[in-house]
Amino acid sequence: MRILVAEDDPGLRDVIVLGLAENGYHVDAVDRGDDAIDQLRFYEYDVAILDWRMPGREGIDVVEWARRHRRPTAILMLTARDTPGDRIRGLDTGADDYLVKPFDFGELLARVRALQRRPRGIDGPTIERGRLVLDPVTRQVTVDGRELALTQTEFRILELLMRRSPAVVDRKAIAEHAWADETDPLGSNAIDVQLSRLRAKLPTAGIRIVTVRGAGYRLEEA
Repeated sequence: MRILVAEDDPGLRDVIVLGLAENGYHVDAVDRGDDAIDQLRFYEYDVAILDWRMPGREGIDVVEWARRHRRPTAILMLTARDTPGDRIRGLDTGADDYLVKPFDFGELLARVRALQRRPRGIDGPTIERGRLVLDPVTRQVTVDGRELALTQTEFRILELLMRRSPAVVDRKAIAEHAWADETDPLGSNAIDVQLSRLRAKLPTAGIRIVTVRGAGYRLEEA
């Protein structure tokens, strides 16, 4: 799961990024609202954690941009503003949740998990393809109730393919979703190696990962 953190307080930003990374999330961080918009323009995030007051563009402007451009990213607003009017404005603009500073990191983590459980597109709290069931909150994947042992990278690739199925996913999107630095796997065989290992773990899952030459990969039901 890929999360964007936009917070101009370096101490708080570091705490959030470190805590999320320690809990298995893939995190990108910026300190300006206009940089957050650039990230949302070029990358796909499951959740964005946005500070209301930032240099460049305020968090509320980032929310407005994301909703105007139909980005499906779930958005959690962080702010010292605690009046009903501010909360109403943030939620009406398109934020999904609201957390007032100062806050406990455990509560932030719980709110991120809650946002993960909300349906995205046609999917519910879990994603099902063939006999595969993927739970993005527990990070558990099962086939007919039997849990599969996947590495974090394998899980991220499988989650992306399952969410996008039956669409083709290109190598750049896989690199962005599954690696902290998307340039690492591009230009090497790292993606092919991970997909080969993943395919070997799915012989009875009722799905197959198909290579679409020159385009990318597609997950389809067998």
